[in-house]
Amino acid sequence: MKILALDSSGLVASVALVEDDILVAEYTMNYKKTHSQTLLPMLDEIKKAVNLDLESIDAIAVAAGPGSFTGLRIGSATAKGLGLALQKPLIGVPTVEALAYNLYDTDRDTVICPMMDARRKQVYTGIYTFEDHQLKTIQDQDALPMDELLEKVNALGKNVIFLGDGVPVFKELIQEKCQVSYSFAPAHLNRQRAGAVAALGAVYFARGKTETAAEHQPDYLRVSQAERERAERLAKEHA
Repeated sequence: MKILALDSSGLVASVALVEDDILVAEYTMNYKKTHSQTLLPMLDEIKKAVNLDLESIDAIAVAAGPGSFTGLRIGSATAKGLGLALQKPLIGVPTVEALAYNLYDTDRDTVICPMMDARRKQVYTGIYTFEDHQLKTIQDQDALPMDELLEKVNALGKNVIFLGDGVPVFKELIQEKCQVSYSFAPAHLNRQRAGAVAALGAVYFARGKTETAAEHQPDYLRVSQAERERAERLAKEHA
């Protein structure tokens, strides 16, 4: 089983190749460049470095959202283009589930809380734990106000690990309002990694959770700022 994975859902751009249970290659960058500048060159570097014949892959896993609208579109378009050209299935992996998978098999008394900054004092988030070596969902991924997320975390009464690009944005609020024992994931585990998308994608592939390139659509969870501003403008015009 050979899975190529892409993640451009947030600040990080990441490409990985996983074959069976081996991470063959991973290229991750968190720098001031747009994903349109980095994603395809990163894929090309991996292809050349490991002599990858793209025809040999079994599926393409892609971080399917939520996340940056532009980033999701770039990742989706790249995956769809590859899937159509190669006639390979796609595996849409929810972004925050893949983030949680970075912390595989965390103690069952600990919950994992990925957070991506969604602006407007909200985060894209979910709450997860591991049971019997399987990722279990406590709170489905959603766009939530940070205060509401902390209420949910406090109500669970368990240790919690926070990770994601929302942590530095809301770290002071967490320190102020989190009433349970908490920690922050270290640097090598606290951002999106295509390796995690590929590993979780392999689990979904085994369960038959695939789609064609034509079927794949990103999961934005909410409308874009441009769409929201347009709706507000139209509402004012018709008021």
